[in-house]
Amino acid sequence: MHMKTLLILLVLALATIFALVCVLLTRGRAPSTCQHQPPEQEDTDDGQSLVFADLTPEEMVQVVRYLQENLGVQLVDASHAKPSDNCIASVDLQVPAKAEVLRFLDGGGARPPREALAVLYFGNQPDPNITEYVVGPLPMPAYHRDVTVQKYGGKVPYHRRPTLAVEYKQIAGFLKSQVFPTAPSFMRQVMEYDGASLAALTAAPRGFQSGDRITWFVLFQNVSGFFVHPVGLEVLVDHSSLDISQWAVSRVFYNGQYYRDMVQLESAYVQGRISVQKVRKAPRDGDFSSMKPRAPSAALFPLQYEPQGPRYSVRNNHVLFQAWSFAFGMSVNTGLRLFDVRHKGERVAYEISVQEALSVYGSNCPGGMSTRYMDGSFGIGRYTSPLVRGVDCPYSATYIDTHSLSETLRPSKRKASLCIFEQNLGSPLRRHYSNLQSFYYGGLVNSALVVRSIATVGNYDYVWDFIFYQNGAIEGKVQATGYASSSFLHGDGLRYGNRVWEHTLGTIHTHSINYKVDLDVGGVKNSLVAHDMAFEMVRAPWSPEQQIERPRLTKKVLDTEDQAAFRLQSKMPRYIYFAANSKNKWGHQRGYRIQITSFAGDHVPEASSMERAISWARYQLAVTRRKEEEPTSTSIYNQNDPWTPTVAFADFINNETITNEDLVAWITTGFLHIPHSEDIPNTVTVGNSVGFLLRPYNYYDLDPSIYSHDGVFFTSEQDFTACEINPIACLPKTASCLPNFPPFTFDGFQNISRL
Repeated sequence: MHMKTLLILLVLALATIFALVCVLLTRGRAPSTCQHQPPEQEDTDDGQSLVFADLTPEEMVQVVRYLQENLGVQLVDASHAKPSDNCIASVDLQVPAKAEVLRFLDGGGARPPREALAVLYFGNQPDPNITEYVVGPLPMPAYHRDVTVQKYGGKVPYHRRPTLAVEYKQIAGFLKSQVFPTAPSFMRQVMEYDGASLAALTAAPRGFQSGDRITWFVLFQNVSGFFVHPVGLEVLVDHSSLDISQWAVSRVFYNGQYYRDMVQLESAYVQGRISVQKVRKAPRDGDFSSMKPRAPSAALFPLQYEPQGPRYSVRNNHVLFQAWSFAFGMSVNTGLRLFDVRHKGERVAYEISVQEALSVYGSNCPGGMSTRYMDGSFGIGRYTSPLVRGVDCPYSATYIDTHSLSETLRPSKRKASLCIFEQNLGSPLRRHYSNLQSFYYGGLVNSALVVRSIATVGNYDYVWDFIFYQNGAIEGKVQATGYASSSFLHGDGLRYGNRVWEHTLGTIHTHSINYKVDLDVGGVKNSLVAHDMAFEMVRAPWSPEQQIERPRLTKKVLDTEDQAAFRLQSKMPRYIYFAANSKNKWGHQRGYRIQITSFAGDHVPEASSMERAISWARYQLAVTRRKEEEPTSTSIYNQNDPWTPTVAFADFINNETITNEDLVAWITTGFLHIPHSEDIPNTVTVGNSVGFLLRPYNYYDLDPSIYSHDGVFFTSEQDFTACEINPIACLPKTASCLPNFPPFTFDGFQNISRL
């Protein structure tokens, strides 16, 4: 017995020793933390990029204080202002004139004064209007000037003002306290309304003629993903009066029928004269619209990491990546924008920016059929979302906070609302495997830098990317996700979309995205050149009795703005590029080519009374002379008065010469979306990605990516497993480290909606 115990103890001791040895050996081989190497390019910007930097919170506070003290009127906080109040709608950076900036950046000129642009609503005065002030110099303002007439040719009428969040709240209160109680039986028995069980979505524009502010509000069950839970009730609210007590219901729609107001609807219901389609009450999580995963977690998805740390640097608003440098910013209205984009030290673009995101809907319900959302009016930058680490961007990306002052007197921070990361796209940028004559392999990984923001404007989420490639190309890309908007399915609804749930019609709609691309190729002065192909019939010189159809190069200089305006569905030259006044080694004009990826739906007919407000969408590409007085293709005031647009892009195109001038390309890209059952619970980004590429075209003497440190080359006569021959062979050693993953954090749920 004693011997048996000793043997057991001996076995246990040996097992313990063996386990400890294994642990020690394993610990010795454990990957170390990845060692960060400094980026390849040193930042020598010296703060010049700050000329484009967004306003700091401190600067915003100073602008508000200055306006409060110097306008001589009482300014109410816009978050609780009545339409009859004066308030600050937004404060944003006033980007200096290009000529001033270039003198500063390139000519040793003085730094332009730093200024803000403040948009104010003056409802409490005899002539209510919208006024825009430039306020400066920052950080301590000493002057303001009214630029409204200079920018728009006259005062901006008050009815054109973008709708504040507080106005939507006031309308919601009007519906709850004054409208719904006038149909008690219908609301209780059919809608099962309890005071909080319905959510509303606004249509826009608001009426049929200038001065109208009459809006359809579509009612949904107030559950997660409410956009696909219509209940069949829509209410037309006239909120044009600055006196909230004067607001009224102009029309009511339920299940295919129109009523004068809720009183008439109630009467018809009580008398049994309406067709009731009662919707099954959804649980709070939305049931079919819930984005909660239907499967448990399993093996973790693949991750990217940087074995030697980020190969890019971000300082203030300035980014360096290999041969690239640029400044970035976030406009409260239009979102992500880039300035002073340089490759190998030479500026190729002065500005690349989002201008507008337009959606035009069809339906047999009034709210759907009248909706033409112009998201800049709601605020693409204002509704930029906090980004979720590891899902919205790679886990190890650089996350940047942005700040804005909109509809309040205090600046707000949007934590981690912009991300920057280098991405291995998992494919070669270029490669060749030679098995003829000589044997070798040469390749270059396609690793690119991505700058991303995601804006959630109502139901849709737009993923905005600017991507920088090692061959000198830039891509602007947008991916659409979020929830499809829907109508209540009734009557001939299937003419306007697909049925996606019991009472839900996924309504047909278009997405059109407009970009401003101010290219400066080899200098400010450029021309627009088109290259394409044509077949020519020739007799074979060696056999004249035979014919050959051979493709040849066609060339054309587009001299005027009219020649450079390409309608949406028209044929456009396949190679169209900004040409410099300089040539490359081979005698060709240096250029940057514009290549558009789009499958846009049709444009609104030009006979439409509101088409001029969105006339930029007529064109897939329009190139105009750059003018300081034409900074944007549209206006935030076009949404609520498209019948008399504050800015009409069509007026930019007036046949001026564009040869050897400072030029701007206005690019429209988009897609037609016919929602289908796979858009439930919500729309995926796959197949819903459009954009454009800016590609060097004879700009260099050869592909600049040949100078990348990432190249791989070995021959059949070399030892391709040797690190000095092939650095990829050393990955098991050089990449045997653990990335320093910061803890997962997420800041700030804000309940943002269009009502």
